[in-house]
Amino acid sequence: MANSADTVQASADEKLSIAADDPEFDYEKSHLNDEAIVTSGQDVSRFVVDVRDDSDPALTFRSLFLGTVIAGLGAALCQIYNFKPVQMSVSTVFLLLVLYSIGLAWATFLPRRAWVEGTRLQKLAPVLEFINPGSFGLKEHVVATLIASTAANGSTAVNNFAVQRLFYDTNVQALTAILATFSTASFGMGLVGILRPLTVYPSEMVYWQNLLTVSVFQALHFDIHANTKRIKLFWTAFTGMFIYEVIPSYVFPLLNGFSIFCLASRKASAATVDIFTNIFGGASSNEGLGLLNLSLDWQYIGSTYMSLPLIQQANAWVGYIICYIVISAIYYSNAWNSKSFPMLSTSIFSSNGTVYQQSAVFGSKWTLNQTALDEVGLPALTGSNAWANLTANLGIGGLIAHVLFFWGPYARDAIKQSRNKTHPDRHFQAMQKYSEAPWWWYAILLLLSFFAGLIVVLKGQTSLPWWSYIVALILGGFITPFSTLLYGRMGTSVATNQLMKMVPGALNPGKPVANLYFSMWSHDVVATSINLAGDLKIGQYTKIPPRVMFLTQVWGTLLAVMVSVVDKQREVLTDPTGTVVWSGQTLQSLNSAAVTWSHAKQLYGCSGPYLIVPLGLPIGMVPTFFQWLIWKRWPIIGPVRVDIIILPIVYYYSSKMSSGQTSMITSCIIVGLVSQFWLRRYHPVWYRKYNYILGGALDGGAQVMIFILSFAVFGASNVEKPFPTWAGNPANGNADYCNGNGALD
Repeated sequence: MANSADTVQASADEKLSIAADDPEFDYEKSHLNDEAIVTSGQDVSRFVVDVRDDSDPALTFRSLFLGTVIAGLGAALCQIYNFKPVQMSVSTVFLLLVLYSIGLAWATFLPRRAWVEGTRLQKLAPVLEFINPGSFGLKEHVVATLIASTAANGSTAVNNFAVQRLFYDTNVQALTAILATFSTASFGMGLVGILRPLTVYPSEMVYWQNLLTVSVFQALHFDIHANTKRIKLFWTAFTGMFIYEVIPSYVFPLLNGFSIFCLASRKASAATVDIFTNIFGGASSNEGLGLLNLSLDWQYIGSTYMSLPLIQQANAWVGYIICYIVISAIYYSNAWNSKSFPMLSTSIFSSNGTVYQQSAVFGSKWTLNQTALDEVGLPALTGSNAWANLTANLGIGGLIAHVLFFWGPYARDAIKQSRNKTHPDRHFQAMQKYSEAPWWWYAILLLLSFFAGLIVVLKGQTSLPWWSYIVALILGGFITPFSTLLYGRMGTSVATNQLMKMVPGALNPGKPVANLYFSMWSHDVVATSINLAGDLKIGQYTKIPPRVMFLTQVWGTLLAVMVSVVDKQREVLTDPTGTVVWSGQTLQSLNSAAVTWSHAKQLYGCSGPYLIVPLGLPIGMVPTFFQWLIWKRWPIIGPVRVDIIILPIVYYYSSKMSSGQTSMITSCIIVGLVSQFWLRRYHPVWYRKYNYILGGALDGGAQVMIFILSFAVFGASNVEKPFPTWAGNPANGNADYCNGNGALD
């Protein structure tokens, strides 16, 4: 007898076949809709996201004003999370909830046109209608949220300015900062606009993490009475997480990373405690690998694994296993002289284990002083950091090879269908009634951003030659479609910034700041394109007119700002380890790569200690090529389809625990299995109706509380108020009681 789940899937496949033959097939009313298991982008398009379009106004004074105001909040929160031990993105659900509350109040309490109709104040009717057009609709809500979230996505430019403050004692001029931020963000936006036929329109380009946002939008605005259970679940989960989050993040930090091994080894020998800290510790930044730790802090777990497809997560699990094994082996075999440095850190060190004195080597002009270098010596990386650099290059090589070999035909078909407007995706077809934003709008944006960046290079504090700036843009433009394709289809991408450090290391030796800016203009193009392509997909799902989306993203890009955490937590951000609350790992990593790649010949050349790192780029392509050959001959081996093994994802996650807080990995895997395996396969109706709503609610509640705590007690406003010490919040050492490696010194 066939498995019941297989029967369900067969029914779903039958429905998809019917739908393909009959464009008028009513997906929403079909009884088979209740049995469909979501497994692909086509399933998402047909069964998860409503195609409804009420043709309500999108671009209004209210949506622009609210989006502009909340953009500052989102950008501030983005910078707070940028300096956290775990790199988290600002939840769009958090922003949309704030906007929803304000939008409803605006529509309810501000004067409306109807209030003055037929009175002496009749002349004010058009003004009042302009200010308060009535009910706060879905499209206004989406536009305001995307303006705010575009600013909240942050910019590598902001990180560069922070690195210059922290490590080079340079305050970047305001005009330089403004033009550089505009240039990097706008160039990415121009690229993604031109690439829309490939990276936005097709069904398979889902941008899985955005499904949480779309589900919340539609639940709040479509059939509220019919969606009573979804709304109740949302606000119940939001409120519960809002109240709960204060416990693990402030009152009871032990819940950040509960480790039986750490607790059991408290009275062991010093050598044993050191080993246990390296392997099992993970509640504090750069403490250890966090093996089998259990985290109960949702701000670090997040809803990501409630939305990423199971294929992506399975590849990530393989990467995790490799990470635990390889980083431990590198450290305890003393590869790259690892035992002279901390096991985990993104800082750079001298050969004796002290923090590298880069200011003595590069001076105030940020150019290599060979005499000083001979005296100070070359910088060194921790073994884990060297491994992370190697896997980044493996991932880039594997990414290019996987897209070319496995997804090349898809890309060709997607472009052809867009040109002929024959995409079968029902959301794409529903958008055809709106005028498209022409490609030349995006081309003009590319041109403006190019000249803005050129002004910065010629007049600013970058030390980057103009010709190197052009190479940076070309490199970023080349990598963008590869990264965006992987992210849109799988919900994750690989870190491409390693490539963006290698190239300027060869082009501009001895110039770390020039290296920083080259990476900014090349890597930020990629990162910005991915974020903005995801927003365009939200616009397609919610039926925002394309020209309105263009204006929304341009305006949101101009609103990105920088906040004060860099100055307020300076000492912590430059510390190689950091704390349970703050960490400068992102800035340290940028600086470390810039400094080491400025010594490319000595460190990464034929006689250098890290030669394998640049060789990782071509090496990463080879296994994928052989995988493709195997797939052509044997598409399925046993129970496994060969093409679902995505090696760039495996490479990326095989260095995931090389820095920062690592205690949440086990919890993330559990959340992913419960959501994407158990619920999706055995409770498909509940999964489609409530999974994304629940994830968005939990994210929103946690991030609202973290924002409050960051300024109230964590020191983002320069006033830190630690919670009183007790067993769950120890005064000294790491929160999980893994106190090896001098944690109690």
